[in-house]
Amino acid sequence: MPAVSAQQAVAETRAWLEHAVIGLNLCPFAKAVHVRGQVRFAVCESPEPEALLQQLADEMQALAATDPAETDTCLLIHPAVLTDFDDYNQFLDAADALLEDLGLEGVLQVASFHPQYRFEGTEPGDIENATNQSPYPMLHLLREESIDRAVAAFPEPEAIFEVNQRTLADLGHDGWEALRARWEADARTSIAAGPSGHD
Repeated sequence: MPAVSAQQAVAETRAWLEHAVIGLNLCPFAKAVHVRGQVRFAVCESPEPEALLQQLADEMQALAATDPAETDTCLLIHPAVLTDFDDYNQFLDAADALLEDLGLEGVLQVASFHPQYRFEGTEPGDIENATNQSPYPMLHLLREESIDRAVAAFPEPEAIFEVNQRTLADLGHDGWEALRARWEADARTSIAAGPSGHD
C-alpha cells in the first residue's frame, strides 16, 4: 500500500467531513465548528503505535490548553498505523487510559472513526457502519463541555443514531460509493490547488 502524505490525508478527511458528515447531517453539531474554522486536522505519519500514542498525548494537552473559540475539536489522522480495525479498537483502551493519566478525563473525550469501522452486532459490509467510516484511521478529540452544550441544544440526541441509520439505508451502497467518489475528487482538486493554510 503506497504511503499517504499528510496533505492527502487532511484533504481527503476534510472533503469527507464536508460531503458525508456535514452533507448527510450525520452529526448536527459538525457544521458550525467547521465553518468557524475551529477543527484542527493533525496527522501522525509514523507506522508505530507508540509514536501515535505520544502524538495523541501532545494533541490532548494542546487542545485542553487552547481557547475553544480558536480550536474546539481535533481530528488526529493516522493513515500508516492501526489500519486493522481490531488493532485500532484495542488501542482505544490505551487512548482512554492516556486521558486519565493526563488528568483530562471529564475534560476531553475520544471518538472513533476508521475505514473498517463496525458497530457491535453488525457485519463488515452493513451500510450503517458507514456513519463512522472515515477515509483513514482517525481519533477524534472532543471537549466534554462542547458535547454537553450540543446535547442540551438537541432535544433528542439519542435519535441521531436512528436517523443516521435510516439515512444510510436510503442512500445504499451505490449512493455511498458515489459520495466517496465526489469527496475523493474534491480532495484531488484541493491538493492541486495547494495548501489551504488553515489547519
